[in-house]
Amino acid sequence: MLTKFRFLTAGESHGKCLTAIIEGIPSGFEIDPDFINAELKRRQGGYGRGARMSIESDTVEITSGVRFGKTLGSPVTLVIQNKDWENWQKIMSACADDVTDEKAFTKCRPGHADYAGSIKYNTKDLRDILERSSARKTAIEVAVGAVAKMILKQFDITCSFKILQIGNAKENFEAEIDRAKEAGDTLGGKFEIIYQNLPVGLGSHVHWDRMLDGKIAQAVMSVPAVKSVTIGNHHAYKMTGSEYHDQMYLENGEIIRKTNNAGGLEGGMTNGQPLVVTAVMKPIPTLRKPLNTVDLSNMTECEAHFERSDTCAVEACSVVAEARIACVLADELLLKFGGDSLAEMQKR
Repeated sequence: MLTKFRFLTAGESHGKCLTAIIEGIPSGFEIDPDFINAELKRRQGGYGRGARMSIESDTVEITSGVRFGKTLGSPVTLVIQNKDWENWQKIMSACADDVTDEKAFTKCRPGHADYAGSIKYNTKDLRDILERSSARKTAIEVAVGAVAKMILKQFDITCSFKILQIGNAKENFEAEIDRAKEAGDTLGGKFEIIYQNLPVGLGSHVHWDRMLDGKIAQAVMSVPAVKSVTIGNHHAYKMTGSEYHDQMYLENGEIIRKTNNAGGLEGGMTNGQPLVVTAVMKPIPTLRKPLNTVDLSNMTECEAHFERSDTCAVEACSVVAEARIACVLADELLLKFGGDSLAEMQKR
């Protein structure tokens, strides 16, 4: 798969820090740490978040690739410190001399990576799986997405989001979340992401792995707890072709459309209309009212392990999805128009 905007992240939920290295950004792009921090704050917000958000107040440190507020063309490194690390230093130590059973657990949480991860990586201590599978890692992904948004901003590409439903509620979300919290339960929901002002022709129809709808779907589908992704009108399955497809008209010599059922993508490419992505997030699987499970240490039935959790994180999930899509779009923009500097891109 062709890529230009590439990144790797590292770090555990209770480790010392979360880190990302981004490669492929041309020189001359303005990088504002305050904007990144504002995006991190958005991720921590939303009604129904848990106790971890009161511990962490995420801020980014840029340790390479930026000088005097602008990219140099070299890899950009971002770091977010985990403030809770001070309480977990021995538990999460890299030193063999510090081995401890403290905070180890063997009771799988249905819906989490615990069971499959324990088999795949041959471990009985599910702490080994929880730490990296935790949605805590999405903090650094949001920071990377913020950098991608700053690339898009140079070309007037903007985004917005909307929560469509939480649980059974399409309005009065807070009351629905309160009821779940009182019951020791959790809620998921549905949200919509819209990106405006995309040029025609990002993506490609020539190979399956270059089709933009596939790239976007993979990016959003792999956000923790997301279970479905739709681009455009998600009622397409019950519409006729004459109802669904966006007819084209001429107005003052310009091609226009009066609908956007395709959600801005046709044949794996942007068509100039707003990109509309809808995703469904499942309820968070860590419950105060534990589910039935199996203890891997003795293969007996028991109640699942509980680690502090949110009641609902749909709003935060939408921020992460925004960031993931921004990374895909920045990559496509750089592939199509990229050079070694912002000035070169603007000329192209």
